[in-house]
Amino acid sequence: MNASTKADGIRPARTEPPPEWSLRSAESSDVETIVELRAVVMRPDLERLGRFDEHRVRQRLRDSFSPRYTSVVLAGGAFAGSVTLRPAEDGWWLEHFYLDPALHGRGLGSAVLRSLLRRTDADGAPVRLNVLQGSPARRLYERLGFTVVAEDPVDVFMLRQPAGRSG
Repeated sequence: MNASTKADGIRPARTEPPPEWSLRSAESSDVETIVELRAVVMRPDLERLGRFDEHRVRQRLRDSFSPRYTSVVLAGGAFAGSVTLRPAEDGWWLEHFYLDPALHGRGLGSAVLRSLLRRTDADGAPVRLNVLQGSPARRLYERLGFTVVAEDPVDVFMLRQPAGRSG
């Protein structure tokens, strides 16, 4: 347990705003930086699920990386993470949303995701994602309106209807 987590595992309310942040379009040259962040961020959950593989965790991102739909998250002007918002037949898929663990719990993920959801809401389009079973990221998604539509032993599949719509 670290100093920012209470004994019950719930983080106390933030007392400072998230760091200054921005998004920039990803470039092909960003792939290895994002690959390494993915390996760090996903390792605890994948190990807990008995699914961590040093090569596979990296190769899966390399195989699906699309600079066209990926944004790099900058905090204080420095690389802080990535997020992919890929169009689908019936809306959007949110993928590869990784933030530097040193920035977790500071509101950056919420700020980035709210910004992206304002854009998808303006399109009137639903957003889908999947998150690993037991991942703390699921709480973020639920706070921002995602609901579970299916799950299996490894993944939880979630959907968020555009603001003002249900289903």
